[in-house]
Amino acid sequence: MLCYIPVLGWIPAVIVLASPRFREDRNVRFHAFQGLYLFVVWLIIDWVLAPFSHAMPRPNPMRAMTGLMHAIVFGAWIWMIVKTAQEETYHLPVVGDLAERSVAEQR
Repeated sequence: MLCYIPVLGWIPAVIVLASPRFREDRNVRFHAFQGLYLFVVWLIIDWVLAPFSHAMPRPNPMRAMTGLMHAIVFGAWIWMIVKTAQEETYHLPVVGDLAERSVAEQR
């Protein structure tokens, strides 16, 4: 669950992935990778799309779009905290597939 803490979840995710304790736990590693990739999506929105949208003249529908994308990623974090607390493995679109491939490559 810690890997899905909004904005700060990348820290526990990196710790889990580097820890020998979780080397064989496929489910925990999947959630760590998925949380890490979800954070990367947040960074792409925050560092690439948001500055681009602020550089455009007004009226600018791109600003609303980046705000909506931030809300979707934040909602995905909360959704994954709930799903993980219920001990369900839920694959998010695109990010879940990347996480699954990353876990498979670790074997």
